Amino acid sequence: MVTLNRIYTRTGDDGSTGLVGGARIRKNSARVEAYGDIDELNCLIGICVTVATSPSETVIHDKLKVIQNELFDLGSELATPHGSTWQGMLKTEAVHVDRLERWIDELNAPLPDLKSFVLPGGTPLNAHLHLARAVCRRAERAIVSLNDVEPVSEQVLHYVNRLSDLLFVMSRAAAHLAGAQEFLWEPGASRKV
Repeated sequence: MVTLNRIYTRTGDDGSTGLVGGARIRKNSARVEAYGDIDELNCLIGICVTVATSPSETVIHDKLKVIQNELFDLGSELATPHGSTWQGMLKTEAVHVDRLERWIDELNAPLPDLKSFVLPGGTPLNAHLHLARAVCRRAERAIVSLNDVEPVSEQVLHYVNRLSDLLFVMSRAAAHLAGAQEFLWEPGASRKV
């Protein structure tokens, strides 16, 4: 377990940060961008957890709590230099990706078929889940950019890709569970006025 007694260390004042194991890199490196986007995503999911308060949203709330912990594990994996390992290191595995796929299928089954792209909005949870989905896609792009420079676990790439799909389905499920209308894209609708 991590113990944080002192919050500021002044070691990052020069624009560097420490990775797991002690190596120092620039704060604007591809690796820091990648795990920074995962951290931001986790914060947004925390907002979604906070907003998901109705009994009908428990199924989403509980899944998001699991994802928050997995994202923290994934972030520590990204904060570990390529080729390094440490005792007790948690790695993203196929079983985690498989669970996301099961959740997608479970939440998507009762939803009406889509006949257009979905616009964010309808309920606070729906809108926040859409925002989390967009940040997840940005995190995925950052991880792909890191992978272009240093290899990243294939399962990390799969997990983040699948997670954005799950967040999309969760946004739709949130509207459905609340009995709220989904806003569908109407191509050129604003040009008709």
